[in-house]
Amino acid sequence: MRLFAISDLHLGHQANRAALPDLPDHAGDWLIVAGDIAEQLELQEAAFRVLTDRFARVIWVPGNHDLWSVPRDGASSPRGVARYRDLVDMARGHGIVTPEDPFPVWPDPPHVIAPLFLLYDYSFRPAHVPRSEVRRWAGAAACADEFFLQPDPYPSREAWCEALCTTAERRLADLPAGTRTILVNHWPLLAELIRIPRIPRFRPWCGTIRTADWHRRFRASVVVSGHLHTRRTDVVDGCRFEEVSLGYPGQWRPERGIAAYLRPIFGPAGPVSRARRDAP
Repeated sequence: MRLFAISDLHLGHQANRAALPDLPDHAGDWLIVAGDIAEQLELQEAAFRVLTDRFARVIWVPGNHDLWSVPRDGASSPRGVARYRDLVDMARGHGIVTPEDPFPVWPDPPHVIAPLFLLYDYSFRPAHVPRSEVRRWAGAAACADEFFLQPDPYPSREAWCEALCTTAERRLADLPAGTRTILVNHWPLLAELIRIPRIPRFRPWCGTIRTADWHRRFRASVVVSGHLHTRRTDVVDGCRFEEVSLGYPGQWRPERGIAAYLRPIFGPAGPVSRARRDAP
């Protein structure tokens, strides 16, 4: 029995979509999916069907692309919290664990897996850039979320992020003393691990400084995230941080198959040990 993780499947791209059905059977294994499956709800559901067919248990958190509301057929898709709730209901319909469900426990060694949906609040921007100037400062690197990810009924993405973080923080603080955790969030928890030289001004859309000490406070052995499309492993304060993105076509090799990009998190011998890994 093994625990794997992947994110950023981006099934709106044909090459990614065509590769998903070739995932081999992982009977008995668990899979963490750290967001950005697709913008289209029908592709989300297709992915849920494939993944739950291949793995004994699937744990899912949304990414920003999953939450996009793009007008179709003359009507607008659900926005903000309504969109998120639709995704949660769809995932639950396939038996998938969501951020709204009780935290599952990985048995060996015992760890609570905490799927989190935290969003971002622009606090990863440089200190000299006021919030009102973020889009202008970012220029071409500004995130398309500004057009497609709506916070309804919250007045802003920052307000939604604050509410999400408050709820998650309370749930994590209520865990029994000494509980070891695996924290899962689409966006990275640490600003220092954001290394995206191709688009350095994308940082404001990558998380919140509020989570900077969560790996210590909540006794995490592993933190799983995606969003950056920079597959790597880092160790900070003895905690392993895994960026597990597949990415867009051109950022992975289809001839290897998606299975080659499943990141092992725990296995029969316990945690997978690496100081750092950068994958092609």
